[in-house]
Amino acid sequence: MEAKKLQKKRKTTTLRARRTRAKIRGTAERPRLSVSKSLKHISVQVIDDAAGKTLASASDIKLKVDGKKPVEVAALVGAEVAKAAVSAGIESVVFDRGPYKYHGSVKALADAAREGGLKF
Repeated sequence: MEAKKLQKKRKTTTLRARRTRAKIRGTAERPRLSVSKSLKHISVQVIDDAAGKTLASASDIKLKVDGKKPVEVAALVGAEVAKAAVSAGIESVVFDRGPYKYHGSVKALADAAREGGLKF
């Protein structure tokens, strides 16, 4: 019984991500800012879908985040990816939240990336 429940959850998560990404395409002028989360970590990549390359990335695994709340960690990751993207010459991106709601950690990451100089 539990296996079927888990399969259904994974399927709905995948469908939700596809529905979000069907409306978004990253180009060289305006790449896609893609967010990935787990229960412990959050990471983000700036992706050029036309070339299939990652232009910049950031993750909380590389940062010192001891004793901070998940929303604070996401804000640090957002600021870090903004710094990396701006140094790579990227000013404008398309935000890809994936299967996650625009709330909490995802919202904090997006706000910090905006403050860091990226335009959505």
